[in-house]
Amino acid sequence: MAEESHGVGGLKYDKSKRSWPGEVNILFALIIIILIFEALGQLLPYMRGQSMLFDFNTNRDGTILNIARIKIIILQVSIIGIIALGVTQVIISGGIDLSSGPLVGATAMIVMSFAQTELVNGQLNPKAVFGAWAFDLPVLIPVIVGLCFGAFIGIINGSLIAFTGIPPFIATLGMFLICRGIAQWWTRGQPVSFPTESYAWLGSGMMPVVWFLLLAFLFHIVLKFTVYGKHTYAIGSNEAAARMSGINVRRHKVMVYMIASMLAAFAAIILSSKNLTAQTGMGQFYELFAIAMAVIGGVSLTGGRGSIIGTVLGAMVFGVIQSGFTYIKLDAFYQLMAMGAIIISAVVLDQWRQKSATAKA
Repeated sequence: MAEESHGVGGLKYDKSKRSWPGEVNILFALIIIILIFEALGQLLPYMRGQSMLFDFNTNRDGTILNIARIKIIILQVSIIGIIALGVTQVIISGGIDLSSGPLVGATAMIVMSFAQTELVNGQLNPKAVFGAWAFDLPVLIPVIVGLCFGAFIGIINGSLIAFTGIPPFIATLGMFLICRGIAQWWTRGQPVSFPTESYAWLGSGMMPVVWFLLLAFLFHIVLKFTVYGKHTYAIGSNEAAARMSGINVRRHKVMVYMIASMLAAFAAIILSSKNLTAQTGMGQFYELFAIAMAVIGGVSLTGGRGSIIGTVLGAMVFGVIQSGFTYIKLDAFYQLMAMGAIIISAVVLDQWRQKSATAKA
């Protein structure tokens, strides 16, 4: 029988309506994708039986896992993953943010200008942007400058959306162009390089992964257990009802976009630290990849549903697919086509999930 009595009052429990948490489904999808690429490594003639994530020469690392490739996958997604944590909150609140990619480029250029060392091989820094006052500053100064710039951009985005009624797509698309222009204007397109050792440490080694996981844990707690999180879900689920219940919707939207932009700015800090340079083209496509990570992770584009854990798993799925394409030696232009198809598929999947949920209700 599908139904059984449960509790007082003749309440019914329908076993057929039980379902796993969405995060479990994403984990299963991650495992299946890994198995597909492993199978391709065995089946494609030119791969010669290679393995994507395993290395059976245990004398190399003392384990059957391909540690080098796993590190590359995690590093690839960690910086964009930081952006995806902010994008997740924006989408849950019912919005969208297209400005995060160019914001990375603009912030990287600005921050690196305040993180430069004076001497390079005994000579004055050839890439110096400012005078002597800006050399060898404490690492906290460029970090604060970057976060303040991100907060400023986020407040503008949020205010435009909350107080003028401009659709988030249009407001953040305009900011997309503004930030890309700022990145090119800051040094007239010239790269900014040679940071201090303390600044370079922020993105060295596996530090981007550490920052990503720490921030993911922090915002998982924030969304799940704080008033900020409850209000974010409430606004995304039904903005009119949230307003009627006493939530200051306008103020909260500004806060959500500010936090998202600050996370994008922090990602720029880590990226420029990791690369030891800042260039105007940094962050290209990052906004789309971050949105894709969130949607793959179960965040609904209609708002009101999603989780940080899901986004982290979505980032891993995205990273495995990206690394898998390189592993099977897929040409770069085919990779772009495939990633575009994956983004479209993620949106189609989200729409299908919404229709299925509505039908069951």
